[in-house]
Amino acid sequence: MKTAWKWYRRRSIGTQIFLGMAIGAIVGFWLGQRAGGVKPVGDIFIRLLIMAAIPLIFFTLMSGLTSLKEAGFVGRIAGRILVYYVVTSVTAFAIAIVVMHLLQPGSGFHLREKVTREIGQMPSLAAVIVNIFPNNIAEAFVGSNVTQIVVFCVFLGIATIFIGERDRARVIAFFETGRILFNRLVLLIIEFAPIGLGALTAYSVGVYGSKIAGPLLKYMGAVYLSEIVMFAFIMILLRALGRVSPGFFLKRTYPLYLTTAGTTSSLASLAQALQIAEENLHIPRNVCGFTLPLGVQFTKDGTTIFLACTLLFAAQAEGQVLALGTIIAIVLTGLLLATGSGGVPGGGLVVGLLFVKTFGLPIEVAALIGGIYHLLDMTNTTINMLNDMVATVIIARLERSICVEAGAIVAPAPAETTAS
Repeated sequence: MKTAWKWYRRRSIGTQIFLGMAIGAIVGFWLGQRAGGVKPVGDIFIRLLIMAAIPLIFFTLMSGLTSLKEAGFVGRIAGRILVYYVVTSVTAFAIAIVVMHLLQPGSGFHLREKVTREIGQMPSLAAVIVNIFPNNIAEAFVGSNVTQIVVFCVFLGIATIFIGERDRARVIAFFETGRILFNRLVLLIIEFAPIGLGALTAYSVGVYGSKIAGPLLKYMGAVYLSEIVMFAFIMILLRALGRVSPGFFLKRTYPLYLTTAGTTSSLASLAQALQIAEENLHIPRNVCGFTLPLGVQFTKDGTTIFLACTLLFAAQAEGQVLALGTIIAIVLTGLLLATGSGGVPGGGLVVGLLFVKTFGLPIEVAALIGGIYHLLDMTNTTINMLNDMVATVIIARLERSICVEAGAIVAPAPAETTAS
């Protein structure tokens, strides 16, 4: 046992997490429904990650923004990340629509179970835009509203450009110290990832594994196939726009995707994403500290695919054929709703039901999909964070903040670590 422990401790954190999840899958298969008893262990791990994520976002972003010499940098990055978000989200919708049209998982299937709970109302575009700006920054931190925290940091960072050099130096030192402190906290929490993610894997396999059957199996296959195609498209963008080899990228970032699959939470995975982006990919914190938190709220291609597949599954079960105009409306509405899934476990399901309700289709689909949503959310969250990381690499290269040689990101010289 001592030799085995030494061997385990010498493995990378990614390998340790994989082993923990593999053991968890075996335990979940063995325990079946009783595996629900280990879920609190995983829930504690998710809470710890989110606990560290919010202050880490704040200090990492401020550490980068306070080093800026001009405000145009922020506007340029924001414009590029939003264009990237729209392009990839529309592509995700298109892929899901084509796959669902080809496989027709809902054809001939009749919904029977009923859902009576209220699922909310469709938000207006104006409400979404207004909600980006914080009314009370304390409420934004308490509610883990990542977008509002980012907006607050941007204004605060721009304000530091106009204060004296002596005061600015103290501000920079303060935020850099906070970043180092919370980054260390994240590393300590990640040490427990094999246990926490192993417990969540056992729960997923034991509780949800038996619910995959019939039309749901075909529906899940359509979602997974759409996400595989989307993964290939994202890798093409990485190579074409980022000039980075997908093999290099995945080797440096794969521990993150084990965390996203286990926690099913973009917000809980964000702290690790920031650490990997800066340390493994050498991306300056004034880039990754801005793009990754913003991506958690806006770049949700996995959730987008889930929304499209769920809506078309309900339409096919009702025997409805959607016209081109309706499909265009679906895409535009889905872009709006995808920003509201919150980045927390289960957030996408409620948004998916609201999406179905908006187009007058039966929300009884929840009685089926709700039972297996956790299994879908594992891949949804993974695609979401994968795309956020790729977007960060692409924007960093466009900003000339990283050095790419032969498909690999090369560590810059110390004087070049902070881009402006």
